[in-house]
Amino acid sequence: MPYNDISQPPPPLPTPKLVGVLPGVSLLRPLSRRGTGPGMIVLTSDYEDPLAIKEGVPSPLVKWAEEGYAVVEIQARALQTGKGHLIRSAVEELEACEKCEPKNKIGLVAYDPSLWNLVASTLSSHPSIVVAAVYADASHEASAKSIAGVSIPVIRHFAGNAPEDSKKSDIVKEYYYPKVASLKFATPFQDSFHYNTEAISHTRNLTLFKPIMGGPFFDLESIWDEHTYYEFADRSVEHTMSTMVQEPYMTGGIGRTKLSHFYQHSFIFNNSADTDLELISRTIGIDRVVDEFIFKFTHDQVIDWILPGIPPTNKHVEVPFSAVVNIRGDRLYHEHISWDQGSVLRQIGLLPEYLPFPYPLPDGKATDAGHSVEYRVPVGGIETANKMRDRNKIPSNEMLEFKVRET
Repeated sequence: MPYNDISQPPPPLPTPKLVGVLPGVSLLRPLSRRGTGPGMIVLTSDYEDPLAIKEGVPSPLVKWAEEGYAVVEIQARALQTGKGHLIRSAVEELEACEKCEPKNKIGLVAYDPSLWNLVASTLSSHPSIVVAAVYADASHEASAKSIAGVSIPVIRHFAGNAPEDSKKSDIVKEYYYPKVASLKFATPFQDSFHYNTEAISHTRNLTLFKPIMGGPFFDLESIWDEHTYYEFADRSVEHTMSTMVQEPYMTGGIGRTKLSHFYQHSFIFNNSADTDLELISRTIGIDRVVDEFIFKFTHDQVIDWILPGIPPTNKHVEVPFSAVVNIRGDRLYHEHISWDQGSVLRQIGLLPEYLPFPYPLPDGKATDAGHSVEYRVPVGGIETANKMRDRNKIPSNEMLEFKVRET
């Protein structure tokens, strides 16, 4: 894909413009770079600021808009007064929205089963609503078993353990989350919110919704490649940041302000000129890219993010990396990057082959006076990268033969 000219400012992030439809009912246009997308209706509890992003966590309204949907949010206080006409009003609002495309495929997410049950009986009157999700408590039998049935595909998320008699069907998908105690795990800005579990449920929603709704689909590989191009080839902080949502988090910082500082002062201009990423494998999910790659560089300067405070050794390093890159809509949200730090230290000559073993040996054997025991450090050098590159390059399991030694 063509990239922006870094001599020019990058396109600005979209400014969220909330449209009040009725008391407790709001419309937010897509916050993606594309700027258009299918319609989404979200039913939420009452909260004050629909555009809130707190500690990097967006409101449901903002999150779905960042995914590329035109979103109508209906809060509980509005549903209590007019459940039937509110769904109709939401559908009409999406049909009238010029940024909502296509018009005839709308999704619905209910973050509480009581809100779902208020509107479920009306959904058959709106054939443009084609798929739904609902959150509930598995531990409350009444909550789990009283979820109203509908004729469209539904994904149900239950806080708690799965019952022994749980049933599956082609039209209803059920997921249970035993590590959380309340259905509020997916509702931000309150104590029961559980970031990781909500993220898993959100990805599952996208997996069901997107094929049925016709998207929005984005070229996730190109988005990730664009990001790394600005990082390592063009080396532009501003254009790198332009590939991300409003409040991203990456290796190096949480939130736009801290992350921009990291890129400016510790990353983009602190990598060696010969830095290269050799892709080994790539997996594409509904909202993420997972890469295995070999990160190659020469340690010819202080590289804070990987060898902080260590003067240049002028050693060439090739180290296995993995990256889990979550993409929200057509912008990056987070990178989870890991690498073999031991291999980095071994390759620059700062991790010895043997180190002292400071504990008693399990067989009770004592060392001779003036002697000590050392263990062989189970860390590889460049052979770890060679093994990733070619599985037949070196034999497997050689470290299983490592022993302690007396010196």
